[in-house]
Amino acid sequence: MNLPPVDRDQLVATRRDLHQHPELGFEERRTSGLVAERLERLGYAVRTGVGKTGVVGLRDGASGAKARCVLIRADMDALPIEEANDVPYRSQAAGKMHACGHDGHVAIGLEVARRLHAAFLPGSVKLAFQPAEEISNGAEAMIRDGVLDAPKVDAAFGIHLWNDLPAGTIALMPGPVMASVDEFEITILGRGGHAAAPHQTIDPVLIAAHVVTGLQSLVSRRRNPFEEGVVSVTQMHAGHAFNVIPGRADLRGTVRTFGGKFYDEAPQLVEDTARGIARAFGADAEVRYRRLSKPLVNDAKMTSLMKGVAQDIVGPERTIDGVRTMGGEDMSFFLARVPGAFAFVGSASPGRKGSPHHSPTFDIDEESLVIGAELVTRTVVKYLEQSA
Repeated sequence: MNLPPVDRDQLVATRRDLHQHPELGFEERRTSGLVAERLERLGYAVRTGVGKTGVVGLRDGASGAKARCVLIRADMDALPIEEANDVPYRSQAAGKMHACGHDGHVAIGLEVARRLHAAFLPGSVKLAFQPAEEISNGAEAMIRDGVLDAPKVDAAFGIHLWNDLPAGTIALMPGPVMASVDEFEITILGRGGHAAAPHQTIDPVLIAAHVVTGLQSLVSRRRNPFEEGVVSVTQMHAGHAFNVIPGRADLRGTVRTFGGKFYDEAPQLVEDTARGIARAFGADAEVRYRRLSKPLVNDAKMTSLMKGVAQDIVGPERTIDGVRTMGGEDMSFFLARVPGAFAFVGSASPGRKGSPHHSPTFDIDEESLVIGAELVTRTVVKYLEQSA
């Protein structure tokens, strides 16, 4: 299939425009307006307000019993971070920043739409521009609003620009590649009093410290060492005065796994640990545990298809196996319902260590946009041609 070349200038311009105007989850109104306008101009059938602020563009191709529909997903939301980069396209929104590459994902999605719009497709392509990935709610919201239906989606693909890898590389593998995301909140209920008379109190700060230590033992002693797992306590709040022992302390954190027995048992283990330690000190604990997203699992057949495309683009030696992360992705909800694959596209400048994701200095080598657009476009074409 003859496709127009990637328009690098347009890709970069779109990404930089979006970078200057970041929007948080379910607030992506300017972004979704820009996406909808571009898709409509190209002739796509466009639905807005899918999953609150999501946009879906549909391009119908050949029909028939064998015709398939492939979904391409691009997340749109930014993070509540103040940008520290001194660049011409620096964020203009105070306290908000595209610190994870979603501006690039949207630009890539629009470039894929442009390249496919005039081509004869032996099937249909559905582009899902998703809100609220960073708070793990957007994919489920779009699914509830029917993004996988009418027409029914048969396969789904996505990418993530990845600063742990240099531009010019692509990483993907079958099986679980990104972790589940669980959140817990623990309230320790003790008895407050004077800091000089701790014997008259039940100190929730001391108890909270023991709970933090106890939660770490879940990984070191309650988890099969052949199963990956992370438990991190990330917030602790208690008290307002230096000479007052407070009556409560609050903890918050996350559990990450690739599934398995520890994934199944984690909610009960966290609750039993917190309440057991609190009661040993004469206090009580309230535990709230939420599952935000499942492990992201790549289908073996779809991964093989996408890997073949990646090797054609960057070469076998720069197509990398074995890259996984305990970070989470709600693309997992799409891949739990339809077979598909999710790839990491290297975005750090070659020869330099990329700034970490979710950091105020995050930025990308924009050559990664070209590679991402090629990978997604060619994957769509190859899937539909093989399915015809």
